[in-house]
Amino acid sequence: MSINQLIFRSLKKNLKNYYLYVFALIFSASLYFAFVTLQYDPSMDEASGTIKGGAAIRAASILLIAIVSIFLLYANSIFIKRRSKEIGLFQLIGMTKNRIFRILSVENFILYFCSVFLGIFVGFAASKLIIMILYKVTGVQAIAALHFTIQPFIQTLIVFSIIYLFIMLMNYVFIKRQTILALFRVTSSTEGKVKKVSILEMILGMAGIILIIAGYYVSTKLFDGSFTQTNSLLIAMLFILGSVIIGTYLFYKGSVSFIFNMIRKKKNGYLNINEVLSISSIMFRMKSNSVLLTIITTVSALAIGLLSLTYISYYSSEKMAKSYIPSDFALANGEDSNKLKEALATKSIGFDENKIEVIWAEVNIEDILESALEEANFDPNIMSLAIVSDRSVKSIDVTPKETIFSGYSAALQSFTSLSDSGKIELKGRNVSIPQNYLGPKDDSILPSYLTNGGLPVAIVDQTVFDRLKKDVDPERQMKNSVYYGIDLKNKDDIEKANDVFDTIAFKNKEYSASQFQELQSIKMNMGLTMFIVGFLGLTFLITSGCILYFKQMDESENEKANYTILRKLGFTQSDLLKGIQAKQVFNFGIPLFVGLFHSYFAVKSGWFFFGTEIWTPMIIVMVLYTILYSIFGILSVFHYKKVIKDSL
Repeated sequence: MSINQLIFRSLKKNLKNYYLYVFALIFSASLYFAFVTLQYDPSMDEASGTIKGGAAIRAASILLIAIVSIFLLYANSIFIKRRSKEIGLFQLIGMTKNRIFRILSVENFILYFCSVFLGIFVGFAASKLIIMILYKVTGVQAIAALHFTIQPFIQTLIVFSIIYLFIMLMNYVFIKRQTILALFRVTSSTEGKVKKVSILEMILGMAGIILIIAGYYVSTKLFDGSFTQTNSLLIAMLFILGSVIIGTYLFYKGSVSFIFNMIRKKKNGYLNINEVLSISSIMFRMKSNSVLLTIITTVSALAIGLLSLTYISYYSSEKMAKSYIPSDFALANGEDSNKLKEALATKSIGFDENKIEVIWAEVNIEDILESALEEANFDPNIMSLAIVSDRSVKSIDVTPKETIFSGYSAALQSFTSLSDSGKIELKGRNVSIPQNYLGPKDDSILPSYLTNGGLPVAIVDQTVFDRLKKDVDPERQMKNSVYYGIDLKNKDDIEKANDVFDTIAFKNKEYSASQFQELQSIKMNMGLTMFIVGFLGLTFLITSGCILYFKQMDESENEKANYTILRKLGFTQSDLLKGIQAKQVFNFGIPLFVGLFHSYFAVKSGWFFFGTEIWTPMIIVMVLYTILYSIFGILSVFHYKKVIKDSL
């Protein structure tokens, strides 16, 4: 038999074992090619509302290379080990290690680059759909089209050729290091199985759970006023990161074995077939895979957390736009307001105008200040706030002794926490007016440029406003002290009205703003971020799911002899499959749910920096991630079913 015939037969025989490796290659190549295509697609620049995301996409593509490389190298390590007996047989018949390596290299070359070219074709076919999704989430009005450019094709080939060289280097080192005897024992070697859980493992397991709980607890205190110094805040963040990651490692190293050992002891060691196949297997295999599971859990938590935070920003875009610009159109002077009103009237667009006069004064909030970051040099006796009359605000009416704060951002509250009631003092140059503080109100009534970067607006009675207006400090007043807000009567006219808005040459263009345009800008920026994070998150999900699936394939082959014995003892395929299903629930479920808990506490600690809604976007992300992740668990059950069927 010639070498070419041997390569062909070997490739044909091993193709059924390599189908997942082929899938991994096709998926990785198509994903990378489709993503890189975004950098060179001409429609990205020609679309209205041009997306300024080239740098972000390039940075994400570098991270994508790292993920894909690790994934393919790990997949190759599993499959080269599965062929160890075949490599040993080649040596037994007299082949040198260099010749064996050349045979495997040619075989791998054919399989690898055929898969890469097929992946590029799939990526090209899917690129239009990906661009359509990007346009949808960013609000760009353009027609997506298929454009094949040579740059992403060459870039993809270069990247995957480099990865191929690393794979060949890994295979060469593996073949050179292994003896013939070792090659026949690679797949049959155990993964550190032990028969007894030691006291040290119990201590490590308890320490892991305590560290995770401690990290969760500190995360709930991160922005509630418990840490008032930047250094202490940084130390707390590092503690959370370290305790959760180390705790997760110790959890897999000792906690899982400890918990399942307690269950086994409670049953006095009498386990049924389902428990033998699930509990006993998980007890010892999770410990040996603790590093891998810690990485998968951390990556899953990172992916879920980032996806949740970006979706929170995107989901909250309308409320954020309203907080920046409360009315459909914001104008800084009467002349500009009249121009817009006249233009809208000529187009028969109905509107209402709200005029708000604003003054700025010092406010003493010492009595209601609960906590503040010390490094901010915050003086509770001197806080300059915008002040408006209750006559300018619909549905609010306060007495001359009362004040309400409106539009106090959640992010600012995390660093400067105020109580819900108390005493404050409004200060002019000569007068000081004591007031009863009635608490905060969420709705913004002034655009962000009039509120000193997110500080609240004080709403007072008209008589108090008049007293302060006569005694204000001129140096504290802004040039534009009147806000003109125009709201459309029919919101369906918003795009038509914005076209009118864009044609007007305003005197004060800097302070003339459109809520609709602000919303589009937020959606474009956050949509692009969400798309990139979602793309990488999907890569994290599929690669981690595939790695666990490959690991289960490896374990199933190692345990095939055990299934043969159990089948000969009289256990049916259905009996064994029930235990396997329980095993996969633990194998895939434990890393998933630990990752979900990690991401929940991470998102919960600082979500308010990203938007105004948390539960709906976070739950949607977690449910979708769980459904997609569960697919790999279901596939592993089907693979085990095939192994059990073939075991007898």
